[in-house]
Amino acid sequence: MPAFRNARRVRHAAADMFALVADVERYPEFVPLCQALKVRRREKGESGVETLIADMQVGYKAIRETFTSRVTLDRVGLKIVVEYVDGPFSRLENIWNFRDAASGGGSTVEFYITYEFRSRVLAALMGAMFDAAFRKFSSAFEARADAIYGRAPA
Repeated sequence: MPAFRNARRVRHAAADMFALVADVERYPEFVPLCQALKVRRREKGESGVETLIADMQVGYKAIRETFTSRVTLDRVGLKIVVEYVDGPFSRLENIWNFRDAASGGGSTVEFYITYEFRSRVLAALMGAMFDAAFRKFSSAFEARADAIYGRAPA
C-alpha cells in the first residue's frame, strides 16, 4: 500500500499553517490534482474540534475521480486527520501535525498519507500521479503560506 511521510520546517507559525491546511474550500486554488472541493457538512465539537464531511474531485487530463472524506480539525492539538468515507479507494488516511519551532521562529509541518485504490486499473493509471502530487504537497502549502502571510525571514 503506497504511503508518504514528510516533515518540513517552514517560516510560519504552527497555528497559521494549521489554519491554511484547515481551509479546505481553497484547495482547488493551489493543491496538486485537486480540481474541486465541496464541504457537505460541518460540525463543531468539544474542545475546539471541528468535523467536516467533504467531497474532493481529483484529476489529471481525462481522468476524474471524486471521493468523500471525514476531516477532523483539532485546533488545540494542531492536528488534522482525514479519513476515507467513499469513492475510488479501498483505504485512505491522511494526518497533519503542526509544531512551533523551539527557537528561531517558524514551525514544523508533518504530513503523512497512505492510500490504496479499489481498482487495479485506476491504481495503474493514477498511482504514479498521486505519488508525485503528494511529494509536492508540502511545498504547495508552504508557497500558499508565503502568499497569504508574507514571506517571513529565514
